[in-house]
Amino acid sequence: MKLTRAQFLKALPAAALVLAGCTAAPTAPADTDELVFDHAYPLDYATQFTADCYADGSTLLTIPDAQAKFLIRPEGAATLRTVPEGVTVLQQPVQNIYLVSTSAMDLFLHLDALDSIALSGTRAEGWYLDEAKQAMQAGRIAYAGKYSAPDYERILTAECGLAVENTMIYHTPEVKEQLERFSIPVLVERSSYESSPLARMEWIKLYGILLGKETLAEEVFAQQAQRIAPLLKQPSTGKRCAFFSITSSGLATVRKSGDYVAQMIGMAGGEYVFTALTDSGNSLSTMNIPLEDLYAGVKDADVLIYNGTIEGTISTKEELLARCALLAECKAVQSGDIWCTTPSFFQQSMALADFMLDLHAVFTGETASPDTLHFLTRII
Repeated sequence: MKLTRAQFLKALPAAALVLAGCTAAPTAPADTDELVFDHAYPLDYATQFTADCYADGSTLLTIPDAQAKFLIRPEGAATLRTVPEGVTVLQQPVQNIYLVSTSAMDLFLHLDALDSIALSGTRAEGWYLDEAKQAMQAGRIAYAGKYSAPDYERILTAECGLAVENTMIYHTPEVKEQLERFSIPVLVERSSYESSPLARMEWIKLYGILLGKETLAEEVFAQQAQRIAPLLKQPSTGKRCAFFSITSSGLATVRKSGDYVAQMIGMAGGEYVFTALTDSGNSLSTMNIPLEDLYAGVKDADVLIYNGTIEGTISTKEELLARCALLAECKAVQSGDIWCTTPSFFQQSMALADFMLDLHAVFTGETASPDTLHFLTRII
């Protein structure tokens, strides 16, 4: 869903002011003898999960595309005699989490919930978030293997209460099955599949519910929404922008037009060049194209942004042209309006407002000093 400036401004008051309110669900989930549906938790943008609240303080989190339902039970709540079919019960406090999804770490940090994580699927040197790196270096969080090769013994010894994975786990379904066989619930998070930055950041509410920090999550989200609002009042700059990287196999990875990165470019006042790249039905937000097609799409772009988080950052024009010599004739390369994202970009999930402010500064020329930018560095 593409979010226009008018749609965003219309929805903003609800996002900023209605922090703990509730609205009735169009169709209430089925009750059981112990669970009585009360209301639906309000979400303004996110579509990849829903939350239904029950009279006893429980909340049912549903991630439809992951075919997963988690019933979050408040601390001290009695054990349910019957559990709805297909529902995994998580009793608060949810502790000793095995965090594999790197994009989720920033949400835990914003919720002051780092102490709920005991295990990481990323080594200390792989973190660009200082708090996460320092926690691992100090031994407060232990490395427990990557998504495809977890250290089951360490995970079991830590009495892991939940594994938070990204969709890469579907490439090794036997790992998910084994974790669940050991009675370790697996939550496959899908925030990166949201089509707008606000929807992606709204996933902080899912973790707020999970950790019993709903109010803080709502406040953090509202603050980010308010930071974005002034950008949407600005007229479009008309600057055409490309966002891409080049693989080691000689293909270009670009975002589809409905992806949240493409939406951020538009919300910041630019025009994403690959508007014809729509969803092909495989649910992926990116696609690989030949370098000739990349050149055809970006040759007249005003701004080129190289995604340095996947294939590594580049700092010079020579490095860029070594990966794709065709780009030498591009308008942006000729003018020098070429940029690279910092490696931390995709780990800082709650800093998307900063990235949009960076984009707006680039589109308007308000880049007097590199110190004013958060995630973009100029390729010289």
